[in-house]
Amino acid sequence: MVLNYIWIGFFLVAFLVGLVQLLIFQDYGVFERIMTSSFDMAKFAIMDISLPLAGVMTLWLGILNIGEKAGAIRVLAKITGPFFHKLFPELPKDHPVHGQLLMNFSANMLGLDNAATPMGLKAMQSLQELNPDKETASNAQIMFLALNTSGLTIIPVSILAQRSILGAVNPTDVFIPILIATYVSTVTAIIYVGLRQRLNLLNKTVIGWIGGITLALTALVAWFSSLSPEVMSRASGIVSNLLIFCIIIAFLLGALYKKVNVWDAFVDGAKSGFETSVKIIPYLVGMLVGIGVFRASGAMELLIKGISWLVAACGFDTRFVESLPTAFMKPLSGSGARAMMVEAMKTYGPDSFSGRLSCLFQGAADTTFYIIALYFGSVGIKNTRYAVVAGLVADLAGVLAAILLAYLFFT
Repeated sequence: MVLNYIWIGFFLVAFLVGLVQLLIFQDYGVFERIMTSSFDMAKFAIMDISLPLAGVMTLWLGILNIGEKAGAIRVLAKITGPFFHKLFPELPKDHPVHGQLLMNFSANMLGLDNAATPMGLKAMQSLQELNPDKETASNAQIMFLALNTSGLTIIPVSILAQRSILGAVNPTDVFIPILIATYVSTVTAIIYVGLRQRLNLLNKTVIGWIGGITLALTALVAWFSSLSPEVMSRASGIVSNLLIFCIIIAFLLGALYKKVNVWDAFVDGAKSGFETSVKIIPYLVGMLVGIGVFRASGAMELLIKGISWLVAACGFDTRFVESLPTAFMKPLSGSGARAMMVEAMKTYGPDSFSGRLSCLFQGAADTTFYIIALYFGSVGIKNTRYAVVAGLVADLAGVLAAILLAYLFFT
């Protein structure tokens, strides 16, 4: 229901803003831009997302099926079961979905989007099989979506690379603030959904796991912070890709040990890749077109100007407002937010306060509406309940943390 009103709101606001632009400011091309954007975004959803995703989905669903046949995912489920059982109490213990969840979260943390998406879609399908109401999001699906939209990423390679390309003196100076901001977003997602679902989060298992992850992240931050920008970029690439390939090798060896017909297992799993990609097309087209017309109408620009005026009227520093387009665009479009980040660094400089804060916004959260449309669309969920609100709450926590960290680290 929330997603329904948000989607309608994109078009109504774009229409009203467009009328104002036309009648008052005599911008005769505004509706042409809106319609052009709607066509471009519809084409983008098909040609640049759905079709490329079909190949990736086919590959990874085949590999994941090998892992299931080999028993590797069941082993992961046993390891993470105690923790995930506290966050997903309705899931059966030792169910393979626990391993799928772990693999999705791990790939997201390493910035391996191409691997994380099919793993996440596979996990969502498994959660849907356990969902008693096939059109309404279950508690487990909402927690899963909230953790995904919080965007926990350990190695923001693309952001660091873009800063280096644009001539930042120290491209990695945003690394620690990004890691802290995205961690705040993730913990907020857990707390918010946990409260809504009345989960007991103050227990030894949850505190132990979160504490352990915190220590591991601290150690990783300390290690990466000691590296030069060139060595850091190279090391992160090696670690990320080596780890994911090791998972593939482990699946293959495990299947051989279990005397599984590896090729048949791959083909059986891969068959659903194209089917899943086709199923999400209507959801992606609808959401991306809504975002496109909202941006093309000039509504985003007006929103930023209004916030800047309000902040100045309250007597607060307005430097952070220049970076807000990235924060507002991030829940709507990953590529759009990336473009906003690059634009901010080009306009104000990569080492400026606004340039750095834009990088923090880019790394602090994920594309909430895209993820919800993608994952829920893949299994036909129509009633998302409070999933959108949970994702936006996590995004807001990441944005606020990013602003505070920017003032702490860069002023």
